[in-house]
Amino acid sequence: MCRNIHTLHNFEPAATSDEVHAAALQYVRKIAGTTKPSKANQAAFDRAVADIAHATEHLLHDLVAVAPPKNREEEAAKARARVEKSGRYAPRIAS
Repeated sequence: MCRNIHTLHNFEPAATSDEVHAAALQYVRKIAGTTKPSKANQAAFDRAVADIAHATEHLLHDLVAVAPPKNREEEAAKARARVEKSGRYAPRIAS
């Protein structure tokens, strides 16, 4: 469930609000143990996502990086290469 939470700090371009929200949503889903809360819990669920996204935005803004920003495409290519090398997944066939 939390595989979609990725490092958001020190990337160029910087993390978008959508990426921060997606990470907050995955976090709340994991903590709550559900991907779809009941109607009785929907407001609390949504409030938690908003609060965590807000706190995450502040955290990312306040963190100081000592290394140069990473390139998103290069890091994604490295991750794909690690997965292919591990043999956990079949390589994608280009269409």
